[in-house]
Amino acid sequence: MITLENQYLVVTVSEKGAELTSVKNKENQIEYLWQGDPSFWKRQAPVLFPFVGRLKNDQYEYNNKTYHMSQHGFARDYIFNVTHQSESEVALELTASEATKEHYPFDFRLTLTYSLEKQTIRVAYRVENLNHQEKMYFSIGGHPGFNIPLTNETSFEDYYLSFLPKRSRTLIPLKGSYLDLENRTLGQTNTDIALRRALFDQDALIYETKNKNTFSIRSDKTPHGIAVSFENFPYVGIWSPAKQDAPLVCIEPWFGIADATDASGKLEEKMGIQLLEPNGQFNCHYDITIE
Repeated sequence: MITLENQYLVVTVSEKGAELTSVKNKENQIEYLWQGDPSFWKRQAPVLFPFVGRLKNDQYEYNNKTYHMSQHGFARDYIFNVTHQSESEVALELTASEATKEHYPFDFRLTLTYSLEKQTIRVAYRVENLNHQEKMYFSIGGHPGFNIPLTNETSFEDYYLSFLPKRSRTLIPLKGSYLDLENRTLGQTNTDIALRRALFDQDALIYETKNKNTFSIRSDKTPHGIAVSFENFPYVGIWSPAKQDAPLVCIEPWFGIADATDASGKLEEKMGIQLLEPNGQFNCHYDITIE
């Protein structure tokens, strides 16, 4: 386990999956990150790569060959190598292998960098296509879970979702595990949304996003909250386990999305897929700020 620290935060990261495992405020010792209780959700902040969401029939076709892939890809289950570490920053790397090529035929290198700045954790992704001749398709995204409520004096229903900028965004519903594109609606993210269990009865809330966004979880009964900021991520998911009293909420910025109900299964046609040219590189980041 890797520990990062600055004046405000103590953060831990696991080499398995390059996953955040703790985000603590040094002053008040509040644990902001979900601690992985398997009775609700065993993970904490998995990296979603090389796919986000579920593929139709858990498979896809590329170059006339069918590959099998579980939901959210495989990166979260592999051991990453630490390539750089200081007191407040760490970089971890995963490179293609014979094992990964059984499910994903591309020569990739994925680097996760976590860095602390005051009360913010920056989560940076770099995806590289190491092949000199062939293009590469991929998706990537975050899935950080947060303890809600954050204090003993508050309950889940004392919190609300807040959005900047305050404007409506397209909401994509799910039909089972897949996108129901025919029933897209205008999500009312122009105002705060009170947290309630029924919000997640149909699984995640999935919004289309553009430009700069900050999605926050706040309460009028405590000054403590969480903000996730990101720029140019095309989608974000908000999730808590359905029909359970799970004390967590995830805010998930994505470059990629689950298959639609009518998906062809061909990788080149997948909704939200990213393309890297030979020797190409993709970079993005999002920030988690605690209060």
